[in-house]
Amino acid sequence: MARVKIKQFAMDLELEILYDGGMEQLELRTANVNRPGLHLAGFDDYFASDRIQLIGKVEMTYLTEALDAAQRYHALEVVLSHPIPCVIVSRNLPVPDELYQLAQKYSRPIFRSSLVTTQLMIKAINYLEQILAVRITRHGVLVDVNGVGILITGESGIGKSETALELIKRGHRLVSDDVVEISRMYRDQLIGTAPESVRHFMEIRGIGIIDIRQMYGIGSVLVQKNIDMVIEMELWNNEKVYDRLGEEDQYTTILGVKKPRIVLPVRPGRNLGIIIEVAANNYQLKALGYNAAKELEKRFFQPSTKQS
Repeated sequence: MARVKIKQFAMDLELEILYDGGMEQLELRTANVNRPGLHLAGFDDYFASDRIQLIGKVEMTYLTEALDAAQRYHALEVVLSHPIPCVIVSRNLPVPDELYQLAQKYSRPIFRSSLVTTQLMIKAINYLEQILAVRITRHGVLVDVNGVGILITGESGIGKSETALELIKRGHRLVSDDVVEISRMYRDQLIGTAPESVRHFMEIRGIGIIDIRQMYGIGSVLVQKNIDMVIEMELWNNEKVYDRLGEEDQYTTILGVKKPRIVLPVRPGRNLGIIIEVAANNYQLKALGYNAAKELEKRFFQPSTKQS
């Protein structure tokens, strides 16, 4: 299970440490954040104790203006008595003494940020999703073609890099060549990126290593991209029947997420760059509800409306 030290989390988000609470040994294992308003009001059911507890202006106003010291202590103890990872106070709000007392009693770290509550929540969730995401490494090339993230796979030497280079010359963008690091993010998104050590570089057999960013400009590369579809390149097999109409959608599964898959046969004379560009455009049309194969089928099998 992926995890991150709370101390590292606080450093990366530039949080002010009000009480460390032994944070060097504590870890975060979920990207979710909880605002404990209901629990401060006495509703203790379904408490997400594994989440960061974020106290904003609404919660702090309730604590400091609607409750006296004894009630405030009891309300905060409902939250801090659980094994929560930490408490973060937004907007640089003043922290009541009762929160300090309970943090010391239960060894809970307390942090503070100058960000408004919504901004802080978004920043924390985005950071944790990146850090805690499940990751794998795949051999292939990832390109952005008209906004569609395409993972090109196939055996070594089949021409993946050369095809990607043709796409770059046509105005599309490279994310990673040869090695693609894939992370599964929130809502089953697959995000692909390149290892930092080889980012923007490409290997072309017979030429060697080239720097795509230096050669074609900053607009020719991306740091990361959603993976929308997979194109598998394979040598043309005369004994194999390839899909000619595109009526049946094929899929592949990466980290438990299904993505459309196209098997692209390779042989001399085929302009694979243009074919992949067309595949990207066709993917976008299907996303908008238009399927050329089904439209053609309607034309052939739709009853004639002409008068006899």
